Amino acid sequence: MGAKSLIDLLKLLPHPEGGYFRETYRSNEKTVNAEGANRSQSTAIYFLLENENKSHFHRIKSDELWFFHQGEPIEILYFENSELHTIQLGNDFLTGQVAQAVIPANVWFASRLAGGTGYGLVSCTVSPGFDFLDFEMATKQNLVAEFPDFSEIIEEMTLD
Repeated sequence: MGAKSLIDLLKLLPHPEGGYFRETYRSNEKTVNAEGANRSQSTAIYFLLENENKSHFHRIKSDELWFFHQGEPIEILYFENSELHTIQLGNDFLTGQVAQAVIPANVWFASRLAGGTGYGLVSCTVSPGFDFLDFEMATKQNLVAEFPDFSEIIEEMTLD
């Protein structure tokens, strides 16, 4: 099954950060996030990247867990403690890929297909639950000012 078939079958829509998604779960139970805002306790989505699609640098105010399903490995890039970290999400455990990963709250992160072609399908859960009010897209200018040693990857993985 190819990316187009999965996008249609799973009813995925374009995501503002890049790629395709569909929310599959939103808890009816509520909690308060770090800023005191009411949020669902947890949310989940399908997320798909294909070929040159990228999830551009962004951050949210909750931890996000990623779970690999199928397709090509996905590379997750994130800044923490002024360093760029990389996670290979996939099913080849012998080469260091992992089937699940955690991206901490409030860090800039992005993702792309590790090989640049094909597709990768994952699920992501967020707790406290995702809300677009907690979502911030990065700008090249701000990220380069904060992480000048990584201007090349920032140039590639930001929208503006």
